Order: sequence, then structure tokens, then C-alpha cells
Amino acid sequence: MTTTVERPELLTPEPAGGPDAHGPGAHGPGGAAPEHAHHEGPSGIVNWLTSTDHKVIGKSYMITSLVLFFLAGVMALVIRAQLMEPNSSVVSYQTYNELFTMHGSLMLYLFAGPFAFGGLANYIVPLQIGAPDMAFPRLNALSYWLYLGGSITMLSGFLVAGGAASFGWVAYAPLSNATNSPGAGADLWLMALALTGFSAIFTGVNLVATIFYLRAPGMTMFRMPIFTWNMLVTAILILIAFPVLFAAVVMLFCDRHFGTHIFSVQGGGSPILWQQLFWFFGHPEVYILALPYFGMVTEVIPVFSRKPLFGYRGMVFATMSIAALSTGVWAHHMFTTGVVLLPFFSLLSYLIAVPTGIKFFNWIGTMWRGQIAFAVPMLFSIGFLFAFLMGGVTGVLLASPPIDFMTHDTYFVVAHFHQVLVGTAVFAAFAGFYFWYPKMFGRMLRESWGKLHFWSLFVGFWVCYTPQYLLGLHGMPRRIATYAPDTGWTTLNVISTVGAFIMGASFLFFFVNLVVSWARPVPAGSNPWDGHTLEWFTTSPPPHHNYTHLPPIRSERPTWDYNHPEHRTVITHRTPGAPPDQPKELTGAPS
Repeated sequence: MTTTVERPELLTPEPAGGPDAHGPGAHGPGGAAPEHAHHEGPSGIVNWLTSTDHKVIGKSYMITSLVLFFLAGVMALVIRAQLMEPNSSVVSYQTYNELFTMHGSLMLYLFAGPFAFGGLANYIVPLQIGAPDMAFPRLNALSYWLYLGGSITMLSGFLVAGGAASFGWVAYAPLSNATNSPGAGADLWLMALALTGFSAIFTGVNLVATIFYLRAPGMTMFRMPIFTWNMLVTAILILIAFPVLFAAVVMLFCDRHFGTHIFSVQGGGSPILWQQLFWFFGHPEVYILALPYFGMVTEVIPVFSRKPLFGYRGMVFATMSIAALSTGVWAHHMFTTGVVLLPFFSLLSYLIAVPTGIKFFNWIGTMWRGQIAFAVPMLFSIGFLFAFLMGGVTGVLLASPPIDFMTHDTYFVVAHFHQVLVGTAVFAAFAGFYFWYPKMFGRMLRESWGKLHFWSLFVGFWVCYTPQYLLGLHGMPRRIATYAPDTGWTTLNVISTVGAFIMGASFLFFFVNLVVSWARPVPAGSNPWDGHTLEWFTTSPPPHHNYTHLPPIRSERPTWDYNHPEHRTVITHRTPGAPPDQPKELTGAPS
């Protein structure tokens, strides 16, 4: 047996228009030919309005969702200011309920999912699998405009008589019926869910088709990056869960306007049916929000640990297991209703912690004995690990019915919920954003401002949410706009509010970073992080159709293979009976 090292030659697919379409001249790895560096067509606002390029649509999703994220953050600060002291009157009870509803709705429906699934997935997945675009570019554009239209529809509730929806982001019946929630704001909220739901379904169809049918030669399923795997599984979950939400929204709209009584006791319906339908969507939705962000940190950690991912296949099968189990545990949100089988749903809730634990083991195993570089994307990834771990541990506690009975309507659940979702949809989102920003814009963000952003967010996060666990254990109910001064909750609420404002201030560092980096650009180059996966092979930003040529794809990190041939071993042995000079190659993944 011998070991040899070889530098692979580029695989150059024939470009559209024939073999001479690129013209003469050599190009760098993944670079566009000079005449193809810029796609001919409209520019500026017209390009944005008419483009079907997945990269333009991905950026549109990210910009829109970040704007909505900051609006939701301002609402959160108003909510915390209202709760900072007893008998507060910063806003009225009605305004508080509207802000409470819209904060949750914007964060969950309009930021966390669209940023990852609409934005980064749109931009990164075709690049990671070597595809020129999404499978259905026009459907992709329609998905964005449905999302934007749904977002505007939901926010327009503040402009109509009666105000925005005020029944909470879960819209429990009978609070959401026409008697308890009259006015157009509630109807606009329902219509917004329908529009954004269709947007997510169309994007799910597009991603599934793209991943199955547009992979480059050599990009087998088990060579796809984990981010792409997670997006595939998320897309399938969306196709299972979102039609159920749409059906529930249609039923509720009919109850409000057409005299049906599907969720009304007076007419023979059942309010609990809304909870069954909503949470059958809502618990897969938790992992629809989480899995893309798991994929982001799984891309970041190996690059900044200078190691391949530990347990690649284990990660893939853990993701599949989480998705399968997530569709069967919806009723653990309904333990206190008395209509669900507690042992069954409790057991399934415990089981879903197992594949999540496998992921943690693999993330830590990847970092173990690695040459860790604490760049900003890595810091946000490590911050995610701490935040999600705390949220996950308290989730295991809430999977126990006796503990859930005691804490269900308290701030303990608020703290758990935010540590899970802020820990993923904020820390991991910024890890992905800082990681792929050079690829998208061809320039680097400033490390110093990024680290200020991380540390202020990290400190504010823990100062904000840790006291809320104690508030819950001391009996503070959730969904209240004020409280009496003799409850003993004031000090903890003050600390929590201070933490929230520290988190809010952290985003000022992010804005400054964006402005400074745009005003005084530092060119990124094609691969500033020495990334592993295929998107780092093309130019930054990529040309219109992403690639003019591709490297050989022989493992899950083809760009690293190409850039580090000295670490890529080709093990050869003789086929039995073959002459010594005719070896058979066995190509393994790089060490």
C-alpha cells in the first residue's frame, strides 16, 4: 500500500452557448471570465424589482427580515420598559397587547424563518451544491414578494381602526374570535399568515427540487454541506406543517366572518381544536426555525477550528431524527389542557433531546484539539452553544408534566422560550451573517466592531433572561401588562429590563460596523476564512450564474481539498491479479 498526494485538475463544464462561450484567457478558481463578470440587464431598483437571480432574492429576504427584526426589537424594549416597575403606564393595556402580539409575530413568522430559510438558504444553497440558480427562479421571486406583501399586511394593522391584532402570536380561540377581537387588525394578521405561509411553501418546493436535481457532478447527497442538509430537512418540515396552519387560519377566518362555529363552544365547536391544529404546526415550526441555524454554526465551527466536522453522518441522521420527532410532540404545549395523553407526549419530548445532544457532542468534538481562531463568526457560534444549551436543559424540565403544571403560565416558560429562540435565531444568525457577508458583498466587516457587538449582546442576553427564570419560580405570570408593588418582582424585572436595553444597544455596534465597512471597504477575496465548502471556490460576490468551472468534488469540503492538496491523501492498492503498475484508487476524505 502506498500514499500519494496529487493536486486535482479543475472540472470545467461546458458553458451555455458552447465551448467557446467564455472566450480566451485563464481565470482564477471559480472566477468569471471578464466578459461574464457582470450580467447584462437592468440595474438598480429595476434589477431588484424584476430579478429572478437567487442571490438578489436572498439579499432582499435578509434586508427585509433584518428591518422587521429591529422593529420587533423596539417593541420588545417598550414591553420591558412597561414591566420595569409596578403599576407602570408607559403604554395602555390595549397597546401593550398589540405590541406583545406583533413582537412575537414579527420575530417568529417574519424574521427567524425568512432570514434563514428565505435569505441565507436562497443565497448559499445553490452555491454550496454547484447550481447556477434555484430550480424555479420565477417561483422564487414570487415567494419573496408574497413574504414582503404579508409583512406589510401584518404591520398595517397598526394603521386601521381598532389597532393591530392583540390576541397573542398564538391566536388562541376564543380570544381571536370576532367578539373578543373585533376590527380589521386581526383579519390583516390572519391574511398575513396566509401570504407568508404560501411564501414558505413555495420556497420549500423550490429548495427540495434544487437540492435533488441541480447538484454538480460529484456532489452526492453525503457530500453536501450540513447547512444544505439542514435546509433540505427544513423544507420537508415546512411542506408538512404549513398547510395545517393555513387550514387553521381559513377556519378561524370563517368563524369570524361567515358564521361557522368551528372553534366556538356556543355553536358546537371546540376551542381546543385550534390548539391542536396550531401546535401541530407550531412544534415543527420550532425546529423549522432552529435547524437552519444549527446548519450555520455547523459550517462555522469546523472552519475556525481548522478541522473537518466531527461525525458528519451522525449530524445528518440527527437532523432527520429531530425532524421526525418534532412532528409527534406538539401536544407537550398542551399538558395543562387535560385532553392529551401525558406519558406518551412526555416521553417523545424527552427523546427529541437525544439527537440534539448528538449535535452538541459533534460540535464539541469538532473543536476538541482544534486550532481555534476566535473570529467574530466563531464567537457568535460559541455564544449560541451556551444559550441553546441553557434553553435545551430547561426544555427537558418542561417535558415533565408535574414541572410543566407548576411553571406553564409563568415567566419560567418565557425565559426558556427566548433562550431557545434568541439563542438560535439571533446568535447563530449573526454567526452566519458575519461568516458569509464577505462572500455576498466582496468586502470584510470589521473584527473590532463585531466583537463589541458580540460581547454586548452576550452580556445583555444573560442579564435579560436569567432573572426571568427566577420570576417564573416566584410566580410571575406571563402575558401581563403590569403587577402590584407587593409581589417582590420589581428588582428582577429591573435587572431583566437593563439586560434588554444592553441587547438593544449591542445592535448599534452592528450598524456602525455595516456603515464603516461599506464606507471604507476592505476587499475580501474569494476565500478569506479558508473555507471548506463549495461556495468559497467562486468569486466574492459570485458571477451571475455562480461558476464558470468547478473543482473535483470528492468529499464534503471540495474547496479545502483543492486549496490544500498536501493534506489530501489518495490511498492506492493493487487490484488482485493486476500488474503492479495498475493500481486502483481509493479516495478518502481529507484528514
